[in-house]
Amino acid sequence: MLGGTFDPIHHGHLRSAIELREALGLDHVLLVPAHQPPHRAAPGVSSDQRLAMLEAAIDAEPGLKADGRELLRDGPSYSADTLASLRAEYGPQARLVMAIGHDAFLKLGEWHAADRLFDDAHVVVIERPDHDAPLPRALEALIQGREVDSVAALMARPGGHLLRLSLPTRMAISATFVRERLALGDSVRYLLPEAVIRHIEAHGLYCPSST
Repeated sequence: MLGGTFDPIHHGHLRSAIELREALGLDHVLLVPAHQPPHRAAPGVSSDQRLAMLEAAIDAEPGLKADGRELLRDGPSYSADTLASLRAEYGPQARLVMAIGHDAFLKLGEWHAADRLFDDAHVVVIERPDHDAPLPRALEALIQGREVDSVAALMARPGGHLLRLSLPTRMAISATFVRERLALGDSVRYLLPEAVIRHIEAHGLYCPSST
């Protein structure tokens, strides 16, 4: 599971998802757009549109799947609830992984029902090489005794571990940067899949008149 607002989905998201699948030997990666993100303001583009862009982006990539289950729930889109839903669907023996970026990892101790995350899945942190700040105390307590140092150790059980993982490429693309360029009418070619650009243009998303 790789969650996010995907506002909009871009090549940085997609490349990370592909490299996660390869590095961890996963059957597939579920990209799960948040309906009501609990830790940030609501996106300016509807959940349905963000899911539609995601589906367009990965249409030709069999290892990636768009999962709209958070759009079907009322209230904040808590990852603990999403993982519980996935565990119920995939069964007790499936290896489930939630991947998060380093910035999100630093706030993990503050997440809703943070302990429940490890009841249903492993957590894989996509490392940021230039970040070596000490961890918050709440986070240290949360991950104590859970960290492993290899994919083999991670996959030895269905969930409960944490692995820090460096990916081969870290594309410095942010959705904020993409939205700013779109609002100005500047080119976003090669930042987004062409199918996503076509969807944005067809529906008038992110342009000044749509805000």
